[in-house]
Amino acid sequence: MNMNCEILHKGAKMDNWDEVRTAYQVARLGTVSGAAEVLGVHHATVIRHVDALEARLGVKLFQRHARGYTPTEAGQDLSRVAQTTDDQFQQLVGRIRGRGADVSGELLVTSLVSLAPLMVPALTEFQRDNPDVIVRYLTGDRVFRLEYGEAHVALRAGAAPQEPDNVVQPFMREPVALYASQSYRDTYGLPSGVEEFENHRFIAHDNPESRAPFYRWLKDQVPHDRVVFRSADTRVLDRAVLDGAGIGFLMVRDAAERDGLIQVMPPQEEWTSPLWLVTHVDLHRTAKVQAFLKHLKDYVTRCEVK
Repeated sequence: MNMNCEILHKGAKMDNWDEVRTAYQVARLGTVSGAAEVLGVHHATVIRHVDALEARLGVKLFQRHARGYTPTEAGQDLSRVAQTTDDQFQQLVGRIRGRGADVSGELLVTSLVSLAPLMVPALTEFQRDNPDVIVRYLTGDRVFRLEYGEAHVALRAGAAPQEPDNVVQPFMREPVALYASQSYRDTYGLPSGVEEFENHRFIAHDNPESRAPFYRWLKDQVPHDRVVFRSADTRVLDRAVLDGAGIGFLMVRDAAERDGLIQVMPPQEEWTSPLWLVTHVDLHRTAKVQAFLKHLKDYVTRCEVK
């Protein structure tokens, strides 16, 4: 029976890697003093680890003699398993360190879906410059937990995130305005001011308690029954404005790329939420995250110049 099977057969829990590593060094070097020097521990610690491991397994791992320790058949078996494990661990450490220094592997970015028109071209350009990167772009209203590894970079709107161990950087402010389509104007006309809003049809989030500042403003200006088209998906809301279902909010950047839209009210300061770049402190300084943060900031600057 090999050592793997022996361990399972005995029902021992091999959760103390220190003991296994100590026994491996004793088997490799043949002496307690040699193992103690390599491991940086007292020789009494080496003896205690070996004795505890033998008691745990119920087998003798070494023959003790004046010249040192000679592994038994079980000790040789354990040594082979431990060496393989140690080698694999060192290879893993090398790969992890390598990934920390290279711009490669997965880059997981999250944001609200409404920011996709900004993020997708930025991510595409970043990937073009760094072809070894695999992009994972996840959108949704929930807050992704960076401390659990759910994202490398999060783009968030609203109040500055307060989670501990996150690095939060101010990013930009995305202006929002009220728009209607040509078909809506042809059918219903356009309001000349807020005082005429009650005579028009509006498009808004399905949740009347939405945290978006522009929807909070609209709630104070328009009776709820005048919000005739509602959805929780911003893509649906944008499409409804384009198709003439009512007057609704769009990001100015997005509206400029759409034909047939009329700005009913220009951007207001109170409608605009600040955007924040959020990273976890453990990953913030890695080459991949730093490269993407720099790229995203440069990309936005170039778009603004245009």
